[in-house]
Amino acid sequence: MQASAVIVPALILAEVDYFLRERRPAMKRLVADILDPRSRYELELPTPRDLARAIELDAVFEQLGLGLVDGTVAAVAERRRVPRILTTDRRDFSAIRVGRRLDRSFELVP
Repeated sequence: MQASAVIVPALILAEVDYFLRERRPAMKRLVADILDPRSRYELELPTPRDLARAIELDAVFEQLGLGLVDGTVAAVAERRRVPRILTTDRRDFSAIRVGRRLDRSFELVP
């Protein structure tokens, strides 16, 4: 199954920038690709409700220590009803549940 769009929650760019700090050309290319209207990327700014939900999820899953960035990724996916998450953080995202009853898990890729 192939996604029609790759939603990029804006807050993750700070984390990606940190990981690519020794590879500035790679970060520059990534940002250019994300901003290219012809790409499959869709930059998603967090809403105030997303930020509030991220804080709630961080509290609910306190033992994971999600933080604002991972909490926002989960909140945006929840709001957009996106069941698949591209992540290397399998530990946290395999444990997070979303939805009003916290009964929906994410499918992690790759």
